[in-house]
Amino acid sequence: MEPTNTMSLSPVERVRRIAAFFVRPSIGQPMRATLLVRLAVGSVFLSSGIIKFLFENQGPGRFAKIGLPAPEQLAYFVGGVEIVAGIMLILGLAVRLAALPLIVDMAVAIATTKLPLLFGAGPEPISAMPKTGFWAFAYQARLDVTMLVSCMFLVAAGAGLWSLDALLSRRRWEGRLMRDPRLAGDLSAT
Repeated sequence: MEPTNTMSLSPVERVRRIAAFFVRPSIGQPMRATLLVRLAVGSVFLSSGIIKFLFENQGPGRFAKIGLPAPEQLAYFVGGVEIVAGIMLILGLAVRLAALPLIVDMAVAIATTKLPLLFGAGPEPISAMPKTGFWAFAYQARLDVTMLVSCMFLVAAGAGLWSLDALLSRRRWEGRLMRDPRLAGDLSAT
């Protein structure tokens, strides 16, 4: 794609480019690092989603304690999203799209369970010191913030070369090249 001034693009073209950014995989990113981030983040969300279904106190019970509406339905919905999106991250399939709901998931988790620690006791009891204030927030939010930033990285970087996204993209380009009449003429001349 040729660089253009985005201000001169029509609204329809802007929307098309934004949609293409999320749907078309990026295959030019560092392979090993992106793969490791995908595997780590996907595994955390996959296990977190499964636990919401297996243990009442980590699913509906926890959501009720936090004070979220319709805790049972919401816990199972969030658990399902975490399972599906986690598997998609592990496989490297539609990684940018899969990471978006996980960003929302982590932002809500931080806002509802970690930020309250800055101003007093949060909705969940904390067994060890510190129980309130900045250090309580920093300690309790470390995994949530790591997952949030990692998902943001995956939205920006895409799936990387070792992914189903890259495989599908290579096949799409190979198909285009095979149908290109200019290449067919060159191949027959040799």
